[in-house]
Amino acid sequence: MARTIQVTIDADDPETLSRFWAQALGYRIPPLPGHELAEGEDPLEAWHAFLAARGVPQARWGDASAVEDPDGVGPRVFFQRVPEAKTVKNRVHLDVRAAPGLEGQERMAALEAECERLVALGATRVRREEPAPPMSAGFVVMQDPEGNEFCLD
Repeated sequence: MARTIQVTIDADDPETLSRFWAQALGYRIPPLPGHELAEGEDPLEAWHAFLAARGVPQARWGDASAVEDPDGVGPRVFFQRVPEAKTVKNRVHLDVRAAPGLEGQERMAALEAECERLVALGATRVRREEPAPPMSAGFVVMQDPEGNEFCLD
């Protein structure tokens, strides 16, 4: 039987990364269990109120955050605060499928459009790799707001 996975990412600021990745993946920041969010209610603010009511020091409120696929298909991504800074290239990275079914210049144009959107959300463009059939359809290498590498593919 296949297993489901959760992707865990070490972070300096889990909440900033969860906001970025929710937008990048079309995911959502999950609400409190059993809590229905009101229209326009920020799920992280709801979590903060919950933690404050339970006496958790404000300095600890951002220690962890997560994003989930609203359709329940993709893996949950969990962000946890760690004391050490990121010092080298990450060993695991996400490939974001931003141009499914497209090929050639149409594919690369779709990747470029998504790249521009993510840069506006705080990502950094690293480089573009042109299509090299049959081994590569082309991709764009990027970094999230904390410098974790990922690809638009």
